[in-house]
Amino acid sequence: MNNAEKIMKKKANIKAELDKALLKSQSDRLWREATARLDGYLARYSTLPRGVHIHTESRILPSAAIYLTVKEVIDPEKAYGIIENAAVQTCAGIERKLQKLMKVPGMQSLFMKAWDPMTRKLFGAGNGFENVFYPKKKGEYRMDVTSCPYYRTFTELGCPELTKIFCENDERIYGNLPGLMFERTGTLGKGAERCDFFLKKL
Repeated sequence: MNNAEKIMKKKANIKAELDKALLKSQSDRLWREATARLDGYLARYSTLPRGVHIHTESRILPSAAIYLTVKEVIDPEKAYGIIENAAVQTCAGIERKLQKLMKVPGMQSLFMKAWDPMTRKLFGAGNGFENVFYPKKKGEYRMDVTSCPYYRTFTELGCPELTKIFCENDERIYGNLPGLMFERTGTLGKGAERCDFFLKKL
């Protein structure tokens, strides 16, 4: 099993959505074609820094490979919906776990403290992002993303519209957590000049 096949094996949620939309035989054929396309993308982007691969290999490249392959044979909006519906389902599971976690006394404070090191580690310069980190305030966290490998890579591959799905994942996961407020005014994927993150303990 090559790397592309290993990555696609982890995308069972997207395959399930594809199976809902198409006959199983067609879904299986398109999945094989998307896997081959992903293999080419992995070779094309193999020289990216290791930190960027966290995002390209797990989310960006497989999503683009599946979407662009499926879009060749069905309505583009339907193809987009397959990727979006899978993202909604995945985020719903993460949100449920976080909502349960936030009910633990003191967890909101710990969560807030974790955001700064977490975002710098996963969404910092070493991972292909350009950021503005604001001075810390008690009970608050603010950061802007001014350049992002999601928008950059999806645009290079000819599907910048997919960026919006991953922008909205933040809102799906963090937008309704007990005792916390997540606010955003715009994202790169929706045409803004930045993705702003504002998290506040209530």
